Amino acid sequence: MTRRILATLSVTIASSVIIVGVATATQPGAKLDDPTIVAIFDAANTADIETGKLASEKGSSKEVRDFGAMLMRDHNAVRQLGRDLASKLSVTPTPPAEDATAAVHAKAMIDLKSKRGAAFDHAFLQHEVAFHKGVIDAVTTTLLPAIQNAELKDLVVKVAPAFQAHMIAADALDKKLASSK
Repeated sequence: MTRRILATLSVTIASSVIIVGVATATQPGAKLDDPTIVAIFDAANTADIETGKLASEKGSSKEVRDFGAMLMRDHNAVRQLGRDLASKLSVTPTPPAEDATAAVHAKAMIDLKSKRGAAFDHAFLQHEVAFHKGVIDAVTTTLLPAIQNAELKDLVVKVAPAFQAHMIAADALDKKLASSK
């Protein structure tokens, strides 16, 4: 029980730092324009493709492996939509100057890779809940209001329900697996 609480705390802290990284990139004085937003959007999708791949290979339950594979497919498709739109609009994604999210994602991956069995499944699912919540919050409160291009705004609005669905599904699966023990 104590291990489960510590695992949850560790992943929650790591996921919160990712959200802080996005918030840091969007602080006053930071340039938050469409190319920066495209880069943040791309990085968020890439991060979840990587965690989904890890879960599809390492999950101890078929449900977690299947969920990881679904995340890879969904986020790869959304990332490609963003890249295609950036190409169409001749926008070069420009990551924020002060962006710690890559380092935070790397730490979360190391943490997840260190776990095995049910502890991995739980940590991964908790990470997904916190990660998607953070992305949704950043998009709705900071990124979406800053988007200038109507097509980019439409894309972000169009894919937002999928991020919400992933968060809800991860939480439901985590609760299901916990109750089956």
